[in-house]
Amino acid sequence: MDKLDENNFREQTAEILLKLEAIKLSPNNPYTWASGWKSPIYCDNRIILSDSNSRNLIADNFVKIIKDKYEDAEVIAGVATGAIGIGMLVAEKLDLPFIYVRPEAKKHGRKNQIEGKVSQNQKVIVIEDLISTGMSSLNAVKALKNSKLDILGMIAIFTYGFEISKRNFANEKIDLDTLCDYSILLKKALQTEYISEKNLETLSAWNKDPENWS
Repeated sequence: MDKLDENNFREQTAEILLKLEAIKLSPNNPYTWASGWKSPIYCDNRIILSDSNSRNLIADNFVKIIKDKYEDAEVIAGVATGAIGIGMLVAEKLDLPFIYVRPEAKKHGRKNQIEGKVSQNQKVIVIEDLISTGMSSLNAVKALKNSKLDILGMIAIFTYGFEISKRNFANEKIDLDTLCDYSILLKKALQTEYISEKNLETLSAWNKDPENWS
């Protein structure tokens, strides 16, 4: 990303996530994820959509990456449901068609998994809001590939940066960019005194082994 000030938009995104409480850090009173994992962090990036300035800044940074790396993109695909809103904004700014991908095909009607009009071999950028293990995101990629679409890459708002997600994306040979990651978020949280040095140790330990952390 030679043309982009990567550190600037990463820190800008971290500031937005913390300010809007789209991400909450609670090392002393952890959350329980649907997977059963105990976690000192909770992320709901859909909150960004409720703030017009923030959602436009996030969408503009998606656009910058796409123009810099994927100038031949023909379609923007959002992963349902979290990335539908921001994906539509990105598509609007780029004047490109928008589609979205369900976790699985509908059980009724046309039984679509992909909603929207596409043609075989079109070049697609996938927009995601959050990367944890990467499995749900890559499931969307699989559906698009099964429809004979050419996946150029995926861009997400935030990633926890788990090793398992890095392996999963590498195994599927999918290029992933994110506007912010866990290490940048913790750096910004420490700078703004959202967390203490002691909290930082706890939060860093969780990220290294989230499945077994408590």
